[in-house]
Amino acid sequence: MRFLINGITVIFTVLYPLALYFGVNYFAPWKIAGVLAVLLVIKLAASYSDKHWSRPLLIAGVFYFGLVLWNNNFVSLRFYPALVSGVLLIIFSWSLLSPPSLIERFARLQHPDLPAEGVIYTRRVTQVWCIFFIVNGAIAVATAIWSSFEMWSLYNGLIAYVMMGILMGGEYIVRMKTQKHVR
Repeated sequence: MRFLINGITVIFTVLYPLALYFGVNYFAPWKIAGVLAVLLVIKLAASYSDKHWSRPLLIAGVFYFGLVLWNNNFVSLRFYPALVSGVLLIIFSWSLLSPPSLIERFARLQHPDLPAEGVIYTRRVTQVWCIFFIVNGAIAVATAIWSSFEMWSLYNGLIAYVMMGILMGGEYIVRMKTQKHVR
């Protein structure tokens, strides 16, 4: 059941800009926000016993969609990608202030005995992700405020994901070339 809930939540999160782009012609803003709030509440309830890094993101999402329900306008719905970037920035930044960094935690899942240079490297990668979230969040806010709905959908529904993929792929290439211990 948890796998199904996680899968549905991931699909809706990833497809959010596209769903919003097509949904604005058929549904009122409060209906879209209501469905998404319910999905996030279900996911939050399903992960209640877990101490998982995504819980603050889920709580922020529920709160945000509650405000959109109350506000009931399409412009409010456009700020969700910026909220996601902001919360992820907080989570990644917090892990820098309270080691181990988030990327180090992920790395230790495969390499429990991560050497000191691996710790330094994962800290740098976490810092790069923080910069990414700042830039992505700023662009998401800018597109929400000043761009057309089509441009907002294009950036937040495609370009941002391509940029994330490039960052992940680039980091993987750098890691393979510089970190001999991970092979």
